[in-house]
Amino acid sequence: MFHAVWENPFDVSVFHAINQFAGHNALLDGIMVFFASYAPETYALLFIVSWFALPKGEVTKREVLVRAALAGILALVINVLVAHLWFRPRPFVTLPPHTFTQLVSHPADASFPSDHAAGSFGFAAGVWGAGPRWVQWVFTLVAVLVMIARVFVGLHWPTDVLGGFVIGTLCGLLSHSFRPITLPITKIGMWLFRQNQKNSANL
Repeated sequence: MFHAVWENPFDVSVFHAINQFAGHNALLDGIMVFFASYAPETYALLFIVSWFALPKGEVTKREVLVRAALAGILALVINVLVAHLWFRPRPFVTLPPHTFTQLVSHPADASFPSDHAAGSFGFAAGVWGAGPRWVQWVFTLVAVLVMIARVFVGLHWPTDVLGGFVIGTLCGLLSHSFRPITLPITKIGMWLFRQNQKNSANL
């Protein structure tokens, strides 16, 4: 494993520009802590709501949700591989004490790339151009909030979340080729939830 211990001016300046607002407003802190800590649970809820909010028998849009879920999982797998090959310490490990605010406790594991950002943008990019418009907007908004929140609470450098953004987005775009895998999964899911109708046969 390659250990990278370096701080570049971009990361340090942008980190402090965002993190300086932490610890001053309880409402803002609470919102950022929520999105920094509960992104997986938030997306799980969004996937469930989106699945059941779609019209009964709508295979195409539900298949997009399945593809997006797999894209997020793929992004996390890639992150694990990158983190094992290239270890970068987190901001709270390398920055001098009392120069930043950390709102969420976290193990001192690899900082790059951000799992939360990668998974979130894998989910979001997976629905871009194919999912219902409201799903695209909500998934993307949450992904952006997660990316900012991870820096805000003091857990990641800006390039950590940008790296996660790139990995997640690439996985989301790649997910459009997952159809041979995801379509059968979608149809099984629709059968389990009694959502399969004859109008889905056009696929």
